[in-house]
Amino acid sequence: MSLPTAYSVQPLASEATADLNPEGYPVCRITYNRDAWVKMLQPPNEYSAEDAKLLCQESENTWVAWVPDHGEIILDRSNIYC
Repeated sequence: MSLPTAYSVQPLASEATADLNPEGYPVCRITYNRDAWVKMLQPPNEYSAEDAKLLCQESENTWVAWVPDHGEIILDRSNIYC
């Protein structure tokens, strides 16, 4: 018996209908609070921490945050790991 050389994986129905933001990333449904620590998908530089402390919400999709070894940044929700 031989194994097939190629196959395709079909997404589950729940994965196929997942909400995506304009950049194509899944939409995070977590509600964030001031003073919460979050993990970033992409730190602002190679020397900064991967975590950021949320200071205040700037808009519906952005937060002013503080990153150790970097400073204050504007953090988009698409860059928050959830």
